[in-house]
Amino acid sequence: MRTALYASGRVAVAVFVAAMMVAGMSAFAAGEAEEEAVAPDQDLVVALLSDAVSLDPHGSNDSPSSNVRTQIYETLVYYDEDMVLQPGLAVDWEAVGDTTWRFHLREGVTFHDGEPFTAEAVQANLERVSDEEFGSERYFLYDMITEVNVVDEHTVDVVTEYPFAPLLSHLAHDGGGMISPAAIDEAGFDEVEPIGTGPFQFDYWEPGDEVVVVRNDDYWGEPVALDSVTFRVVPEESTRLALVEGGDAHIAPIEQPANMARIEGSANMELGLYDSLSLDYISFNALKEPFDDVRVRRAISMAIDRETIIDGILEGAGTRATGPMSPMVFGYDEDVDDIPYDPGAAEDLLAEAGYEDGFETTIWTNDNVRRMEIAEIVQNDLAEIGVDVEIEVLEWGAYLDQTAEGEHEMFILGWVTVTGDADYATYALFHSDNHGAVGNRSFYTNEEVDELLDAGRREADPEARLGIYRQVQEMLVEDAPMVYLYHPQWMVAIGNNVEGYRHHPDNMMLLDEVRLTQ
Repeated sequence: MRTALYASGRVAVAVFVAAMMVAGMSAFAAGEAEEEAVAPDQDLVVALLSDAVSLDPHGSNDSPSSNVRTQIYETLVYYDEDMVLQPGLAVDWEAVGDTTWRFHLREGVTFHDGEPFTAEAVQANLERVSDEEFGSERYFLYDMITEVNVVDEHTVDVVTEYPFAPLLSHLAHDGGGMISPAAIDEAGFDEVEPIGTGPFQFDYWEPGDEVVVVRNDDYWGEPVALDSVTFRVVPEESTRLALVEGGDAHIAPIEQPANMARIEGSANMELGLYDSLSLDYISFNALKEPFDDVRVRRAISMAIDRETIIDGILEGAGTRATGPMSPMVFGYDEDVDDIPYDPGAAEDLLAEAGYEDGFETTIWTNDNVRRMEIAEIVQNDLAEIGVDVEIEVLEWGAYLDQTAEGEHEMFILGWVTVTGDADYATYALFHSDNHGAVGNRSFYTNEEVDELLDAGRREADPEARLGIYRQVQEMLVEDAPMVYLYHPQWMVAIGNNVEGYRHHPDNMMLLDEVRLTQ
């Protein structure tokens, strides 16, 4: 079993503290002052596979964009690395009725354009993202909000259509990032100028090349040590690792587990492994033959050897998924049985569905090496049951657009349950109201599942919610709208001169405590 340099959870914190004590004693013994270790150049370079799609937090729902936006914008509340809810731009909150939450806002906060952060700013943001006419990809997170009422300059009430249990979790999502009201007034429903309250502020964006943010010297909280962060687009993973190893970049998330050994063997890099809220899956287009037949979907699920994918491609850096939820998500039920690997039973199901001679289909992936390798395993596995699969590789933006339009037959993608709640793990992916870009790219429809998902949002009692989501998981395994592959660990190459890096289970890079050493 691999030992991660940085792991999530309290145990990791204890290990980290102990290590820092040892390092601190060594430094003092040598008579070194801490400041002397700080590099004069505090310009961090992060090498990413893909470019951002939108810097508007009410815009796209993809991880590359969210990683940049997280540095610029802040939310009313947030989850720390242990998935414990913390005060953000709201210092405290309380329920003042079945459908109303009151938030007391942090005072003395300004946006990057100098505008004050007030209750009116919260009102402008939540009314924008929850406006159906806007058509935000994050609309499903806030569509239950009916009113946002200013109580006073630093107090705001959020009213929902019905008692909505996971509201706080949804407000912790990147989609709840607070934008300057002046920027909203200017943009309306168009892409906003990226102006938030965060520790970094937007500098420039060269699409396809890099996005740069710089330190916000007027930040309300602890100032960051970094002068700037450059998110550079470097599609080739070997090139990203070479940049970190050579000191031309400092951090590079990796997708290919085979590169873990290279990182561990380097004198200039260290490997970070982090538990995740993520699911990697293969999805079907349930509107197209033959995938409109549950027997075909279940047959494909039975024919794919997920253990080979986990051991061979992930090299153990992941756990087998039984359904759409990570074990870290509220609502996960370990007693739900998954679909077993059984090629013989898969052939029987295909024959029962009228495909005893198999059929031809395509599987799409974006230009992600790990996904392309998974596609090859799927191609080989399905050939064993007579299904001829052609692999098509698309550029990331086109991939998102075309799967949202339902032009695919099968595709490989991932979903991160950012809120840590079962609602986010299931409502966007499987509710029939969310076909397309919002999340349900399977175009799956099941009225009973819809009713359960609606009930799960409205139920206030945690135990009752667990019962609802247990039923949801059982039905989603039975209907097999997707092949639930695995829950990966996040893998990150970190330069030896980087201190203070943390990685959230939702795959966001936490850079506020990072500094570069000599």
